[in-house]
Amino acid sequence: MGNLDITNKIFLMVLITFLTSTLLMPFIKRIAIQVNALDIPRGRHIHKTPTPKLGGLGIFLSFLLGYMIFGEPSSQMNSILIGSFIIIITGIIDDIVELKAFTKFIGQLIASLVITVYGQILLSNIDAFGIYLEFGIFTYPLTIFFILGCINCINLIDGLDGLSGGISSIYFLTIGIISTIQGKFGLDFILTFTMFGSTLGFLVHNFHPASIFAGDTGSMFMGFIISVIALLGFKNITLTSLVIPLLVLAIPILDTIFAIVRRTLKGESIAKADKFHIHHQLLNRSFSQTKTVLIIYFINILFAIASIVYVLKDKVLGYVVYSILLLIVIIFVLKTNVVIDHDIAISKIKNKITKIKNKKNK
Repeated sequence: MGNLDITNKIFLMVLITFLTSTLLMPFIKRIAIQVNALDIPRGRHIHKTPTPKLGGLGIFLSFLLGYMIFGEPSSQMNSILIGSFIIIITGIIDDIVELKAFTKFIGQLIASLVITVYGQILLSNIDAFGIYLEFGIFTYPLTIFFILGCINCINLIDGLDGLSGGISSIYFLTIGIISTIQGKFGLDFILTFTMFGSTLGFLVHNFHPASIFAGDTGSMFMGFIISVIALLGFKNITLTSLVIPLLVLAIPILDTIFAIVRRTLKGESIAKADKFHIHHQLLNRSFSQTKTVLIIYFINILFAIASIVYVLKDKVLGYVVYSILLLIVIIFVLKTNVVIDHDIAISKIKNKITKIKNKKNK
């Protein structure tokens, strides 16, 4: 396939899915209002008025059209479509009636099992930074864990207008660039650019001030496809290591890890919602919603550029950029309450010191 043919194909994949997603969203909004799939502002929400959800349905339908035009049938693609359908149905029900966390998890788990057992899209080993590990009997559980992790990373960070859709778009474009330059035009190539166009079309309506949200339908679906693309790219050697797509997703992954550590230290359930995510920390520093989202985009783009440099040009330079970015993240952690509420921690220390002094005086 010539360079011109590839360029035309990419352009058409992105254009068709972008226009479909953009044009579908107004109809999806009406459907969401009719079925009462609305995000009602509560204590931890940033938005002020009830907003239609189900944006993920528009992304899925646009992606589906893109696959029908540009994709080719295979058992792997069948598993992706079946798994996607399970995720979408689970998300739609949750966006309307708000499922319990465990029920939602079951839907995610079934979709993951379809990918691993039927699709045989597996994480069998990892080769990164000079370390090689073969997973053997742990291949299936680790693959399922990876898919569930990606789904919930995007789901957790979906807290501001344009955030989950923008981060997902950066991911799809990054993997698409890597696969194109390497001349790898497999299933992951089709998925990345059809999803890129679909999420961009959604962002037209979701960037601040958003008129529609992705809902769990969208955040779970984007996370699901992100995991599948990572696994396919690794299997087809589009990516030199599975660690590369993980680093492109550094911000949502770190945000998830911080949330788990934070809630564990507080003795709370890791599923409990709070207002200490990375985007909340930036908002607390008087950044607007738009500036906060753009800052996170910028950092994510830097991780994406580092990944492209590492894979395609200079591994050493990639290491250097990764190290600088991780240092910035560490400074951010120390300066904010994203892991530990410093005010409460300082207060506890002062109370302990006071108690010790009082005991000595007695």
